[in-house]
Amino acid sequence: MAFRKSPGSHAQIEDVSPMAAIPGGEFRIRGKSLNSGDRSLARIGEMAAHVVVGSDSLMIVRVPEGARRGELVLGENGTAWTCGIGVRIADGLHPVSNPAVDASGNIYATFSGSAGQKTPVSIYRIDTNLHSTPLVTELMNATGLALDQDGALYVSSRNDGVVYQVAPSGKLSAFVEGMGVATGIAFDRDDNLYVGDRSGTVFKISRQRQIYVFATIEPSIAAYHLAFGPGGYLYVTGPTTSSFDFVYRIDSDGHVTPFYRGLGRPQGMAFDVEGNLYVAASLGGRRGVVRITPDAHADLFLSGPAIVGLAFTPSRSLVLATANALYRVDVNIAGRPLP
Repeated sequence: MAFRKSPGSHAQIEDVSPMAAIPGGEFRIRGKSLNSGDRSLARIGEMAAHVVVGSDSLMIVRVPEGARRGELVLGENGTAWTCGIGVRIADGLHPVSNPAVDASGNIYATFSGSAGQKTPVSIYRIDTNLHSTPLVTELMNATGLALDQDGALYVSSRNDGVVYQVAPSGKLSAFVEGMGVATGIAFDRDDNLYVGDRSGTVFKISRQRQIYVFATIEPSIAAYHLAFGPGGYLYVTGPTTSSFDFVYRIDSDGHVTPFYRGLGRPQGMAFDVEGNLYVAASLGGRRGVVRITPDAHADLFLSGPAIVGLAFTPSRSLVLATANALYRVDVNIAGRPLP
C-alpha cells in the first residue's frame, strides 16, 4: 500500500506512517513545507480531518468518523497521498479477542458482555454481503473464537471455563470443561486445541479430548490471546499492568521463550503468509496494529483506538475488532492459512 505524491505541489512529503488507519487513528506525515497555506485544510476523501500537529516538517492528521478509502489531502494545493482507511462493517458488538473468518469469508464476532452478564446474542455471523445475523444466543461471556481444520467453529467462555463447539445452526455442545478462566483458543496442524487460562496456564486438548498442561506463563489481567505461526510455534500475548509487555513463543514441547518485548497491552494476533505477526497493541505510545517481522523488528502497521483483535480474510483484507464494532481494511495481504 504505497503512498504517492501528486504533481505540482509545494509541500515535500518524505514519509507517511503508518500504512493504514481506522477512524480515530492518526497518520504521521514528515517532509518539508507541510504547513504552507491553511493548516486547517486537511481531508480524507471528501471529509475534513483534524490536524493534531502542524509544522513545516511534521503533520499529524486524525481520521474522522465516516471516512472511507480515499486520499489524504493536505492544504489548498491539494497535496494528495493514497491511504488505507478502515470501513465499519458491523457495530453493536462487544468483542474481547480476534474475530474468526472461515474459508468462504464469513466473519464471526462476539458480544461478550461484562463478567456474569447474559446477553441476548453471544455470537454474530457476518456474511460476505455484510449482513449480520445472530448465531449463538445461549452463552454467557463468549470470549475466544477459533476454527478447526474442518471449518467447525469453537468458542470459549470465561464465565464457566468451558470450550464449546458451535453447530452451523448455532447449537452449542461442550467440547472440554475445567479450563479455568478460558480466554484465547487456537488449533495446531494436528487439530489439537490449545486454551489459555488467564490465571497462568495454556492447556492442550487432543482430538480424543485428553487434557494436558502445555505451558505456564505470567498471569494476565485480561486474557491470553493465542495464534500459531511458522514452524508450529504457538504465540501468546497476555496484557499485564506493565506497559512493556511480551509476546511469548512456545515450542512443541511447551518451552516458553520471549519473542518480542515492548508492547503496551498486546491482545489479538494474526500472521500473514510471509511469517509477519500482527498484534493489536501500542508501540511507543501509538495505538493500533503492530507488525513484527520474523526477526523481531516491530513497526506500527495501522493506527486506531480500542482494537482488541484482527483476522485476515480470503480477499486479502484485514478485519479489525474494536470494543464495539468491526472494521475492514483492504491491505492486499494474504493471511497465513490454519496450521
